[in-house]
Order: sequence, then structure tokens, then C-alpha cells
Amino acid sequence: MAAAQKTARMADSVKDAAIAAFLVAVLGFFFFALRTDIGTGGLNLTYRWGLWLIAIAITFGVRLALNLLVFKAARPLTSGIKITVPVDLTTFVGRFLGPVLLIVALCLPFILMALFPNRDRQFIDLAILIMTYVMLGWGLNIVVGLAGLLDLGYVAFYAVGAYSFALLAQYFEIGFWTALPLAGLLAAFWGIILGYPVLRLRGDYLAIVTLAFGEIIRVVLLNWYEFTGGPDGISGIPKPSFFGLEFSRNGGFADFFGLDYDTIHRFIYLYYIILVLALITNFVTLRLRKLPIGRAWEALREDEIACRSLGINTTNTKLTAFSIGAMFAGFAGSFFATRQGFISPESFTFLESAIILAIVVLGGLGSQVGVVIASVVMIGGIEVLRNLGFLKEIFGPDFEPTQYRMLIFGLAMVLIMVWKPRGIISSRNPSAVYKERKKISSDMVAQGEGH
Repeated sequence: MAAAQKTARMADSVKDAAIAAFLVAVLGFFFFALRTDIGTGGLNLTYRWGLWLIAIAITFGVRLALNLLVFKAARPLTSGIKITVPVDLTTFVGRFLGPVLLIVALCLPFILMALFPNRDRQFIDLAILIMTYVMLGWGLNIVVGLAGLLDLGYVAFYAVGAYSFALLAQYFEIGFWTALPLAGLLAAFWGIILGYPVLRLRGDYLAIVTLAFGEIIRVVLLNWYEFTGGPDGISGIPKPSFFGLEFSRNGGFADFFGLDYDTIHRFIYLYYIILVLALITNFVTLRLRKLPIGRAWEALREDEIACRSLGINTTNTKLTAFSIGAMFAGFAGSFFATRQGFISPESFTFLESAIILAIVVLGGLGSQVGVVIASVVMIGGIEVLRNLGFLKEIFGPDFEPTQYRMLIFGLAMVLIMVWKPRGIISSRNPSAVYKERKKISSDMVAQGEGH
């Protein structure tokens, strides 16, 4: 009897692993087996059968091992594993993690210059990119994490901020520091415009409308050639100055302070600009959460009908969430424009909205620290993969991890949703307490409509 059951489990495990391998073979055929490169007169097609077969074999082996040892085993290996973290340890880490991350962020450029003297510009630029996504994640966290409104078109406000600064600089010769608050206000205005038509929508319908809004903005920027430059974009966007001092070779920042000219000065300055903007976003979010408007957002997320029964104006509550979240996206977009010096509609596709939303969901809805961790892992992880030389020895010299960014995103989301369904940071600090402040499990917190 035992032998028959063991044979049946083995057969089921092999069958399940074969199905998983077949799915990878079908879905991964155009990702792994075929490669197209732009060549003279058309596309050059390259076949990579070895990479495709390796992916199929890895899937079959891993799935079979999981079935035999965990999923279909008589005594799963994980049955005796129970990880318990002392409450004192979690309290200690939660209390000091934020200040430690802040200190590291303040000193990061100089740490990178000391550790990587030959690649400091590359890593500081990567830190700027990560911090930009942290700020965008914190802004979207207001809409999705606190108010519970699923927004799939957040990149539209990012684009409004970027194009606001670029157009103001092009037509009126306005500098970055003057255009920064204007870009935020214009993005907030468009947030209110989006908020009014969708006040009665919730769940999937709200997500579809916000997705449509993001595509409308992109298509308008793409086709209004006379004003936005269309697909050609806008170039020559001015860089921010330091109290009127440009980061130029002659008569600029270096000459004024008696320093040797180095292009790293501008990168460090850009890093601290986005760091300050991100910290302002975090500070305002945390303060608003403790105010009546923040508690109204959380009440709206928990139950909109109960929220109305308490006399809360859900119209104004939704509008404030959309407008404030859009304002921070406008600030980030203005910084993106001055950092790049060139913008085009291709920089504001739905993929960007998906990445920002993935950061918020993976980090934990409503968690500020979770957004930071998810941004570092998802944005910085691709750069780490790029520098792992042994991957090319396994998958071939033409293997480029950045080409599989969305595949890696998908795998990360699946793994984290299985391991941590409520995100990396799965505990929440209540915004209102009676006698003693205690962290609560995120399972007791609603995720809003559509999640």
C-alpha cells in the first residue's frame, strides 16, 4: 500500500513538473529561443536553443524537487520548520531601521566614492534613479495604500510634471527651482480633473479609468507635435543651479569654492535634491496620516459605505488623495526632466505605472519602509544582475539580464505574494491609538477596492 502511494505521488510529481516545463517552453519560446536584432534591411534572427532548453530543464527540476520534498511529500520538509522572531527583536529593528536608512542615505555618495572610486558616477546615478522611484512609490502609496484607490495611470502625473518644467523652460526660460512648485501644482490640478469623473467608481472600473487617463496623456504628448515636440521630445532642458552657480568648468560651482572641477559634483547635487524631495514626501505623508484627512483616507479604504455613514465627505477625501499623490509625482517628474535633460512620451508608458505599483504592492500597502526596500531590490537588483559575469558563462555571451526585467519582476511578485501576501513589511502602525501603540498584522487592514 505504501509503495503504491509512493509510486502514485512520484507519477503525479513528474506529471506536474512536465506540465510546468511545457508551459515555460511555450511561454518562453519567444523570450529564450529567438532573438531579434536590428540589421541592415530588416531584422536579424538568432536561434538560442541551448538557453531555451536550459530554462525548461531548470523549471522541470525545480518543480519536481518541490513536489517531492514539499507539495506532495508525505512528510514535507517545511512541516517541521517554524520561524519565530522575538517580539523584542522586531520592535528593536522597527525602531532603528528608519534612522539607520536615513543616515546611510545622507552619506551614500561619499560611501560610494570611497568604495568604488572608478565607478562612483555610475553608482551615484543608480542611487538617484532608485530614490526617484522611492519618491514615486511614496506618492502612489497615498492613493493606493492609504486611500485604497487602485490607480494604474500614475505615470500620467509623472509626465505632467516633467513636461510642465520642460515647456516652461523652453517657452518662458524658467529655471528648475521656479518651475518645481508649478509642476507640482499643475500635476495636482490634473489629479483633481481625474478625480471628479471617477468619484462614483470603485474597484476594477476605477483601475480601468485611471489606466485610460494615463494612455490619454501619453497619446496627447505624442501627437501634439507643435507644442510638445511629439515623438522627438524636448531636449536642452536646463540643469538646476546651486544658488545661481552652474556646475560648469569655468566660473561655476568648483571655481567659487576653490575645488578642482569634476563632473561628479553635479551628480552628488542631483542626488541630494531628490533625497530632500523624497524626505519631504515621506514627512508630509506621515503627518497627513495622523491628521483627520489621513484618518478619513484609511476609513475610506476600510469601508466606503461606513465612511459615508460617519458623515465623512468621500468626494473631498478622494480628491485630496488623488491631488496630493499627483503633486508628488509632478515634483518627481520635474526632477526627472532636469536630470535627463531630454524627455519624450516613450519615458511615460504604462510600464512605468506597473513598476511603481509593483513597488508599492511588494513593499506592503501603506508601508513607507517597505517602498524603500522594494525600490532598492527591484531597481537596483537589475544593475546587480548586469554585473554578474558568471551568468553569461551559464546562458551564453549574448545573455543580457536587463532584457528579462519584466520576467524578473513577475517572478519577484509571484514569490513575494506566495511568501508574504501582504508585502515585505506585513505589519502596520495604527494612526490612532487609545492607550498603548501596538503594531498590528496587515491581515487586519483592508486593502481597498480592487486589491
